Amino acid sequence: MNDQKNTVLAIVLSALVLIAWQFFYGMPQLEKQKQIQADQQQAQQGPKPQAEGATQPQPSTTPQPGTAPRVEQRTPGAPGAPVTRATAIAASPRVAIQTPNLTGSINRKGARIDDLSLSKYRETVDPKSPPIVLLSPSGGPEPYYADFGWTGDAGSPVKTPNAETVWTQQGGGTLTPTTPVTLTYDNGEGLEFRRTFAVDDKYLFSVKDEIVNTSSAPAKLYPYALVSRHGTPHTLGYYILHEGPIAVLGENGLQEKNYKDFDDKDKKEKEFSFSNTKGWLGFTDKYWATALVPDPAATLFKASFLGIPAGNDKTYQASYLLAAQTIAPGATATTETRLFAGAKEVQVIDQYEKQHKIDRFDRLIDWGWFYFITKPMFNLIDYLFKLTGNFGIAILLVTVIIKILFFPLANKSYASMAKMKTVQPQMLALRERYKDDKMKQQQELMELYKREKINPLAGCLPIAIQIPVFFALYKVLFVTIEMRHAPFFGWIKDLAAPDPTNIFNLFGLIPYDPTILPVIGPFLHLGIWPLIMGVTMWVQMKLNPAPPDPTQAMIFNYMPIIFTFMLASFPAGLVIYWAWNNTLSVAQQAFIMKRHGAKIELFDNIKATFGLGKKPGA
Repeated sequence: MNDQKNTVLAIVLSALVLIAWQFFYGMPQLEKQKQIQADQQQAQQGPKPQAEGATQPQPSTTPQPGTAPRVEQRTPGAPGAPVTRATAIAASPRVAIQTPNLTGSINRKGARIDDLSLSKYRETVDPKSPPIVLLSPSGGPEPYYADFGWTGDAGSPVKTPNAETVWTQQGGGTLTPTTPVTLTYDNGEGLEFRRTFAVDDKYLFSVKDEIVNTSSAPAKLYPYALVSRHGTPHTLGYYILHEGPIAVLGENGLQEKNYKDFDDKDKKEKEFSFSNTKGWLGFTDKYWATALVPDPAATLFKASFLGIPAGNDKTYQASYLLAAQTIAPGATATTETRLFAGAKEVQVIDQYEKQHKIDRFDRLIDWGWFYFITKPMFNLIDYLFKLTGNFGIAILLVTVIIKILFFPLANKSYASMAKMKTVQPQMLALRERYKDDKMKQQQELMELYKREKINPLAGCLPIAIQIPVFFALYKVLFVTIEMRHAPFFGWIKDLAAPDPTNIFNLFGLIPYDPTILPVIGPFLHLGIWPLIMGVTMWVQMKLNPAPPDPTQAMIFNYMPIIFTFMLASFPAGLVIYWAWNNTLSVAQQAFIMKRHGAKIELFDNIKATFGLGKKPGA
């Protein structure tokens, strides 16, 4: 009876593993492949021209009491003509941005940051490929920009600059880490607006807004800042990775919204607002992010995420609104905000959090539920990388360190397994003696375990302790930009990407990609390192005798094959870790078992698998 329960349990666990993999990894991989094909098809067709006289939907820009304004979408160029990003940029007067990590420009029309590329990062592993484009102007493809300013209550007579306002640059020059840029605008009614942009050598902008009131009447205005993203961006769709609006807002804590959260069956605006809060908010992608950080002195503000229907898509907005300031005649009002716009480099994010006292800014990187394991593991890998110069070697060294740390537990586990091997003849004799009385058989086996001080579940411990470590390493490889395009040796040019080789096209000899096939395509990616991993897992399982139950034995025989296909599409760094971990486990288990006098039956078991010898213990 107990053997049947174990068999059913093994089958159920195997099925759960396969279902979970298909749901959390296989299906997103299939969707990602479909999206790539759609993008390629669209790129071949080119952008669709607009109909003559057509205009893009424009969200309302009328500010409501106590709310940040909604920014419109402009369309430069002739009606009906396809608008490129370069055309949209050239349509407005600009101030260049040049830092060691960023290139782009500030749009003097609206005084917004809407043109930004990450010069250090490329779209592919080819160093000649185009740099990553982060921000783009309104009117071009995929607008994504940051806007700042002041807004009044609905019906307020105060004239404030808007998206059509052309600001004047004071002096000339380019925005660099050593040369700030100031733009000014006079509303002609006694208010002079000044906006000063500064940037460091990484990814942090400082934006200082001032109003000088030279009129005879006071003016009441609310400072605001927003990041606007037009159109729903393509996301990878992985369960373990958050992409979309994100914030840490005081007592409200970490807030993560998906783009689907803004879907409304009536196609109306949908808003998530948080009042009387402090913190930061913005949008995060897998490796890149934008985040608004208000002045820490401004502890009271309203933050919101907004989804605005725009034709067949949406415009998304992350914004905050500070308390109103009343500028008396002859007085000056000032507000300051910071904008992070760049790559989510761990050390840079941590430095900003510490230097500027930004509450939990490191949550901009999705470390996951195992934060307490994942981030320390990254720090260890990063430290070893700085010593060795190769993230792959760092992963191998981390595996050795983990083995050393867990050696006492593994020693106890494998020692128990060794004892089980020494009493295996007695176990077989008990099964034969009480083969018709399963209850009595289990009682006698339990007595044997108790008498010999054996824990029959001890063999599961080495696997169990690998699970959180495996998941944490998966997160590190998957979410940290430091692993992006990090090479190993040979054909592995990116540890964060799957092994590019594939046995189903003879490792590239046949010019065909079998993964594009419908339904079965995601399963037809099997490279060299996944095969190595599968072999090492098979050898590790053969180090132990086959289960006496035929069904269990069959399941254990197929597990290496199942895991080989499951891990084939995982990051190469993770597969290399698993193969190396299996190899170390085989050596460790053989050493411990030999020390406890148990016979190592690896080669006997392998021979028996291929019918070249009798089964051990027979």
